[in-house]
Amino acid sequence: MSFWQKAFKYGWIDAESLKGAVKTETNPFGEITPEEYKDITGVEFA
Repeated sequence: MSFWQKAFKYGWIDAESLKGAVKTETNPFGEITPEEYKDITGVEFA
């Protein structure tokens, strides 16, 4: 289990805040992919 999975599972971070960790064109330093975001939260990354 990754750090971000644990953080979300234990409520250390919510789905909205987790979006800041997603690697995108505007955030090339993100640590997780949009697919990993969906796996962690169960919600499609938008």
